[in-house]
This record gives sequence, structure tokens and C-alpha cells, in this order.
Amino acid sequence: MDDKDISTKDVSTKDVSTPDTGTRDTGTADTGRNRSLAGRIALVAGATRGAGRALAVELGRAGATVYVTGRTTRERASEVGRTTETIEESAELVTAAGGTGIAVPTDHLDPDRVGALVERIDREQGRLDILVNDLWGGEHLLTGSVFGKKSWQTPLADGLRILDLGVRSHVITAALALPLLVRSDAPLHVEVTDGTAAFNRRYRENLYYDLAKTAPIRIAFGLGQELAEYGGTAVAVTPGFLRSEQMLAHFGVTEENWRDAVARDPHFAIAESPRYLARAVAALAADPDRAARWNGGSTSSAELARAYGVRDVDGSRPDALAYFEDVVYGGKAASPDDYR
Repeated sequence: MDDKDISTKDVSTKDVSTPDTGTRDTGTADTGRNRSLAGRIALVAGATRGAGRALAVELGRAGATVYVTGRTTRERASEVGRTTETIEESAELVTAAGGTGIAVPTDHLDPDRVGALVERIDREQGRLDILVNDLWGGEHLLTGSVFGKKSWQTPLADGLRILDLGVRSHVITAALALPLLVRSDAPLHVEVTDGTAAFNRRYRENLYYDLAKTAPIRIAFGLGQELAEYGGTAVAVTPGFLRSEQMLAHFGVTEENWRDAVARDPHFAIAESPRYLARAVAALAADPDRAARWNGGSTSSAELARAYGVRDVDGSRPDALAYFEDVVYGGKAASPDDYR
């Protein structure tokens, strides 16, 4: 997510598991604590950095074999223009966490490449249990030419590229991977977006961006209907104000000193690490009752954290969407600390 990304929703507070302690990840294998996804096969599409990388690592930490895909490799960068994170590194982090990480360079706008990826997973594993669509990579398009502009003032090429990256890539990946996913005894399809259905009732400042971040919610809703007969679950999830690598670079800070950026943007005090959402989704993936609780729905990192007893790396449980609803948009007199 980018510096406009924030998100929301209400949830059950039933605490079915406590999959993590809230301590900082050291990047070392931790095979003795939580193997709830041992033997499961996952594909995290868009795992180069941010939430996608964290999701892949946490699924691996729970024991899964994780195929990680993206366009930035050690030999070639995507249009995002960052060379500091690669899919090879993401796969290595998955393995270091205790899973098996497999990097496959893939442009998810190319049906042939996606088809080849799915065929490889089928050939090597014979099944797919978890599909995470975290495809985006459009932050470089979210400039002054997009936010705050009317749709007809937005360069058409930029708008259409936003839809390619945020919608078309998701549809292509789902269409080609779902025939393998439904072979699983409990298929799980996760759509990662910006905002819940409730939060995105407000206009997201630009038509193209609004469409790109609302469409995954409808994809999860529709696929929830289609997967129900297979005992499957489709759910849309969103982080809050995400401390991704790009966001930290934007503020000129690191994960260790991220609070220094609060002087530039007071709302950054509610920011969460990518591991917060990832821990929550890993807990959801291990929940045998997930279909009844989440299928076809839209939820947030904070809602899932409450439901599964998850905390962020600093031990807090931030709820950025509630903070933005109440304080930023609602005018309530409160601080970010009241929502951590």
C-alpha cells in the first residue's frame, strides 16, 4: 500500500488461537513453535516486498511451501524501480523462517507466464491449498496526476495501467490458478487490497484508484460463492497504514526508527508492520472454521488480529481504520496511541 493507503470493518472477537508472541522476527528458522500449515502449498502472487513478502514469510513460518512471484529479480527490476527487494530474497526469507520458499519470476499480466507457473506448481506439488493475490506495484502512478484529479484530468494511460495492475492481474491469476486450487480439501483464496467494503464506501479520491481497490473486494465476494461447494473460502483483506519498505523509504526512516517520521506525518503513529496482517492471515489459514466466519467477506488486519489473538511486532494491536474513521474523518479528539 502507498501513503494514501489506509483501511476497516467490525468483527468477531472470538480468540481461536495465539499463533505468535509479538516479538520481532529474527529471520531464523522457528520450526518448533507453530507448524499449523505444515504440508500446505501456497502461492503468494506479488511477494517481492511489503505485505506480500510478509505474508509469504508467515505462511512459511507456519510450515507451508510457498511459491513467491513478482517482477523484480536480482537481474531485473520492475517498473516500480526498486532493486533493494527481490523475489529471490523473499523465497530465502520464507525458508529461513522454517518453510520452503520457491521464487518464480512472473508477470501476472501475461496469461502464458501465469499458466506456466500454475503448471509448474501442479507438476511439482500436485495441488495448491492457498492462493494470495497481493498484486499491485502501482505506487509510482499515484502522483499529483492521480490523487485529487478528476477522472478526465487523469492521463488515460496512467488510469488504465492502474486497472491493469490492480484488477486485471488479479483476474488473470485467479482464472488460471483456481482449477488447481479447488483440488485442495480446503481451498483458500485471499485478495489483498486497500480498504474494506465498509471503508471504501467513501470515494478513494480518484476513479481509477477507487476501482482498483474496490474490485478485489468484489472478486472475493464472487469467488466466495463459487468456492462454497468445494468447502473453500475467499476473503478480501487489507492492512491499515502499512510500514512497507517503500513507505519507510518515503519518510527516510527504517523499521527500527520509524517513529521519527511521525514529526512529518502525525498519522504515521498508527502505522503497522507488514507482519501484522501476515500473522493474522496465517492464523486465518489455519482456522478450520474460516469458511463460516469469513467466506465472501472483507476484513482488516486489526479485525483479524482481534479474532485470532495476534499482535504486531512491538506487541501492540493497531487499528488504523478505526482511527481514520473516528479521528481523521470523524473529528473525534483522540490520539493514535488510543488505537494501538
